[in-house]
Amino acid sequence: MSALLKQIPANIPQDIRKIRIENSHLTELPRGSFENVSALEYLWLNFNNITVMHIKSLEYLPALKELRLQGNKLSSVPWTAFQDTPTLKILDLKHNRLDVLPEHALRYLPNLTYLDLSSNQLTIISRDVFYNWPVYQRSQRTEGPLEAISNAVLALHDNPWICDCRLRGFVQFIKSVGPPIILMNSYLTCSGPKFRTGKFFHEVELNSCTKPLTSALDTNLTVPAGLNITLTCFVQASPSPTVWWTYALKLLRAFNVSTEPISEDTVRSELLIPAARPADAGNYTCTAANFLGNTSAAISLRVVAPWASTTPRGWAAAAPAEPGAHVEVRIAKQTVYGITLEWFAAAAAAAEPGETWYTLLVGRYDAAQKDTIYIGPGVNTYSVTDLLPATKYEVCVAVRNQAPRKGQCVVFVTGSDVSQMEQREKLIHIVVIVCAMVLAVPAGMYACTAEALPGCLARCPSACPRRRRGGPAQAAGSKESTLDSLPAGSEDGLCRPDGGRGARDRPEPGKARQPHRNSADLY
Repeated sequence: MSALLKQIPANIPQDIRKIRIENSHLTELPRGSFENVSALEYLWLNFNNITVMHIKSLEYLPALKELRLQGNKLSSVPWTAFQDTPTLKILDLKHNRLDVLPEHALRYLPNLTYLDLSSNQLTIISRDVFYNWPVYQRSQRTEGPLEAISNAVLALHDNPWICDCRLRGFVQFIKSVGPPIILMNSYLTCSGPKFRTGKFFHEVELNSCTKPLTSALDTNLTVPAGLNITLTCFVQASPSPTVWWTYALKLLRAFNVSTEPISEDTVRSELLIPAARPADAGNYTCTAANFLGNTSAAISLRVVAPWASTTPRGWAAAAPAEPGAHVEVRIAKQTVYGITLEWFAAAAAAAEPGETWYTLLVGRYDAAQKDTIYIGPGVNTYSVTDLLPATKYEVCVAVRNQAPRKGQCVVFVTGSDVSQMEQREKLIHIVVIVCAMVLAVPAGMYACTAEALPGCLARCPSACPRRRRGGPAQAAGSKESTLDSLPAGSEDGLCRPDGGRGARDRPEPGKARQPHRNSADLY
């Protein structure tokens, strides 16, 4: 007792009939553990740390009558090992971790009078385990001479039984069992499913197992972009099936899927698609499976933009705009490859900034349909890159489910000499004054707000100073400077009081005009 033994001692006398090693450090029963003590009748190895039992660990023990392995860590037992112990009468395996009891488990225990499997992890077992037990088979004989049959005590309580269709046969066996088999505790209780937790076996009626039948109320859905969408399917099956969703042959993330039972043999599975985008459109498949097979149901989802571009200069709203839901847009950064937009929502639109989504519409200025990009809460910048040279673009920002208003769009034109800019890796200053707003953009790129376009050229001369602030030397020097060194109020060569062009815009004498088209002509 409480010895620091890590293995069965090898010097046990051959005539020993009883061995008791408890509260020690035994972790396994290897092959031939007791080959030198063939007279052994009682073996107690309770409360050790035994996790492995070799299939030949009981070899050379033909006289063994009692084996107690209570309080160990066995998750399985090699039941065929009991072929070497034909006279075994008592087998105590309680307080282990057994979770499986195969159909042949009791076949090699013909003389057993006490079997304790209580307080393990058994959830589902077949009644055939006991139908194959020689003790039970002898009790069911109706022909031939009657023989005296000893009672057999069976302990199965305190296991987490799952009372679904797979346990139906075992429950029927427990309800009908009688002498010579005696249950130590006949009040076995269910641990699952939830709606049967705590019920006794004699209180439940279990149905036969069925293959899953999957269905959906609506298999074709059309929804506006930006809304949270929930796809739902229903599954009838017994036992309760495993349900998963796939899209384009890819398994969808489990934290977007919720599955719960709504009746004894029906479950409901829901897939959440937050802020649906046109890219989310397609076929979603709900698949359910149990040990009898699997079935699936497909749901076709179509996502339409909440508004569409109806004219080259405006946007049509799909829903009425809410008062005060205004977004201020500005160009925060420029590179030779594109621009970075930054926006700030007005107080009414940003009452809950942690939940406010934004919609960006990006595309060529004259395109009938713009690309739609949905920006999640907490993000207020976006970079527009991979632009074509000498092309006019429009980018609009709006609160989700609203059409962009005036002042929420930026129109810009890319330069025509992109390769030269990439080689120099510098920005050449071109500053466009749009009424009272000054927007600094890359070389060859012009920008203004959508609301300022009408009449902008008419009002522009009045917003420019009557005189240029610097001389020719200053203008020449600024031509090679970078964007960071550009004075915010620089307007050289852009506006003239008389509507004429600046000195930089005049061709030099004797020099032919460049054949390519100036980007500003696109206005």
